[in-house]
Amino acid sequence: MKYLVKDISLAAQGNLKIQWAENEMPVLKAIAKEFKAKQPFKNTKIAACLHVTKETAVLAKVLAQGGASVFLCGSNPLSTQDDVAAALAKSGINIYAWRGISNKDYYRCLNLVLDGKPQITIDDGADLISLIHSKRTEALKSIWAGQEETTTGVIRLKAMAKDGALKYPVVAVNDTPTKHMFDNYYGTGQSTLDAVIRATNILLAGKKVVVAGYGYCGSGVAQKARGLGAHVIVTEVDPVKSLRAVMDGFYVAPMREAAKLGDIFITATGDRDVITKKHMAVMKDRAMLANTGHFNVEISIPDLESLSKSHRPVSSAVEEYNLNNGNKIYLLAEGRLVNLAAAEGHPSSVMDMSFADQALTAAWLAKNHSKLSINVHNVPDEIDRRVAKLKLAAMGVKIDILTPEQKKYLASWQEGT
Repeated sequence: MKYLVKDISLAAQGNLKIQWAENEMPVLKAIAKEFKAKQPFKNTKIAACLHVTKETAVLAKVLAQGGASVFLCGSNPLSTQDDVAAALAKSGINIYAWRGISNKDYYRCLNLVLDGKPQITIDDGADLISLIHSKRTEALKSIWAGQEETTTGVIRLKAMAKDGALKYPVVAVNDTPTKHMFDNYYGTGQSTLDAVIRATNILLAGKKVVVAGYGYCGSGVAQKARGLGAHVIVTEVDPVKSLRAVMDGFYVAPMREAAKLGDIFITATGDRDVITKKHMAVMKDRAMLANTGHFNVEISIPDLESLSKSHRPVSSAVEEYNLNNGNKIYLLAEGRLVNLAAAEGHPSSVMDMSFADQALTAAWLAKNHSKLSINVHNVPDEIDRRVAKLKLAAMGVKIDILTPEQKKYLASWQEGT
């Protein structure tokens, strides 16, 4: 089976989106030219579980131009762009994804990807690698190594490595600077607020926005919300991140206090039960809840349902819950990754770096996988620096170069005052 998509007739529309993204992704365009000449993935199968967006389509096509047979499925039930999926199917990518997929079909698609017997896996959330290690262990025979795109997935993989459960080496692409310092911070910050505004058309200026978590994603959301005039409250469990939030000028408080103050709540922690019944019960009437973490466990939807006498959709991305106390709470995008479920995800220009990291890491793994121990590895520094240099060149930015004397000074301990 080459593909399973919602509507193959949407391919022409999807191609227009992909072309738009390609024009905003010059680093990947340069890598594609190199891959086409060198064919680093000749006779290699790559299985990817990623958000099926126009930017992901550019990555899939670049891998295919490098000689790979690409098998792609979605990494979230609401993040697939159906026209993009159709365009990829038409272009020869083995793709199994559609928006609004059921849980049963979601795992059916993951299994179809693994039926391709891949040598390299690319994950966004570690669902693919979790399936391989639980129900599809026979797939381990062909797999060389894997890659992980997001914080939540890296957390899961490091836990597997610590427990000795990990069966092949994985590179934490999420943790490399040209990914998390830009994609997580600038991309999540902008795309999350874009989604909240698209879903509700609310004016953020003057609103109290509670951001749960002050990592790269949460801090990006907080900064962008403040830039739009919101009064931002940050909740955190890490004392160092909390201190940073305070010194960045935000009001920091525990969620039990912030719950009484917020108009809009955005979770960005990668953990579960960040907003629960005890918080919802004291929220203002018409409070809005959104999640920009990978899985829909940060806002406890069972708790919200237990506090409600009824609920109804008020738009494609907003559900109204009528609480027993007479208040209303609005849940955005079913508590799923709001920037992809209610908008288009990160801008193409920032994903240019993240997916350049993915493409170059995959080529590096194809060449070096046999030398790696079974663990979670960092992206080689030379890949990260190359992506940064390519991005700067594409932006027309020039930087200084160290002189031989400066290099000597920085490498020496003898020279001082």
